[in-house]
Amino acid sequence: MSYLIKPKGYKPLLDLKQTELGIKQIKDFFQTNLSSELRLRRVTAPLFVLKGMGINDDLSGIERPVSFPIKDLQDAEAEVVHSLAKWKRVTLADYHIDTGYGIYTDMNAIRSDEELGNLHSLYVDQWDWELVITDENRNFEFLKNIVNRIYGAMIRTEYMVYEMYPAIRPCLPSEIHFIHAEELRRRYPDLSPKDREHAITKEHKAVFIIGIGCKLGDGKKHDNRAPDYDDYTSLGLNGYPGLNGDILVWDHILKQPMELSSMGIRVNKKVLLHQLKEEGKEDRLELYFHKRLMNDELPLSIGGGIGQSRLCMFYLRKAHIGEIQASIWPEEMREECAEHQIHLI
Repeated sequence: MSYLIKPKGYKPLLDLKQTELGIKQIKDFFQTNLSSELRLRRVTAPLFVLKGMGINDDLSGIERPVSFPIKDLQDAEAEVVHSLAKWKRVTLADYHIDTGYGIYTDMNAIRSDEELGNLHSLYVDQWDWELVITDENRNFEFLKNIVNRIYGAMIRTEYMVYEMYPAIRPCLPSEIHFIHAEELRRRYPDLSPKDREHAITKEHKAVFIIGIGCKLGDGKKHDNRAPDYDDYTSLGLNGYPGLNGDILVWDHILKQPMELSSMGIRVNKKVLLHQLKEEGKEDRLELYFHKRLMNDELPLSIGGGIGQSRLCMFYLRKAHIGEIQASIWPEEMREECAEHQIHLI
């Protein structure tokens, strides 16, 4: 079901023309900072891939991809990408990217199963990035270092926005807070995972929650993650499992957390086998991507995605992602938004 948060007394700080200019400035500035910070080169990414190769990502494992037949390939089925985690790793190998360097791309996707609302759209646009690492880098300290460098790019971008639009004052803290999902569960044992995120992000304003996909002390997961890209079972912070996580910031307009990025150190052969077995999905080992990984044809890597529209929404202090990107919305939502000065594109 769709949802709509209507911030009391909301009034956009920028008009439509200023908003469009701000979107371009943010995207240009942030991707330049991200690429120089992590030593990434831009590559062109696909909008769709062939079904049955194991390259498309199924995110939490239940989302249905948009698919269509290709007439010139005897009606072979193509799928619109969900994200590019596995495709990027193949590309690192095919481009012979050196250790310590990586790639980034503009990823565009359609996620037809999304519940539409302030933070969720059918259309997804993000910077997808992937970096070649060594086996010695597969630890929490390396993950933390990468997160801090990405967060540094976020801080610089926020200051650039303030320089361009003085009415938009910086609100990000100087440092991001790290916490494991199990520590979060123990701190708030009576809250749901989403309510735990709300509590910790409201307190620290910028948080990296570690261990998305691993089983916690109560036998449940903080959130789901497909078993064949992020490593969520190797030991990390304080001996808890997980070398991945999500970046969340406190949205002062919606008064709730906003997830801006999911990222992590990717599975190696051993971890892939373990996580597939744990989820009962060992049949994936017959797919193209998984065969290449098991045959040592793909490099070790770390990577993630950073939401472009959400990042712009946060920096420009917008109440709805539809103020940043053009998409399809329920007519009732459009009418209700218009009544509250939320101008959907």
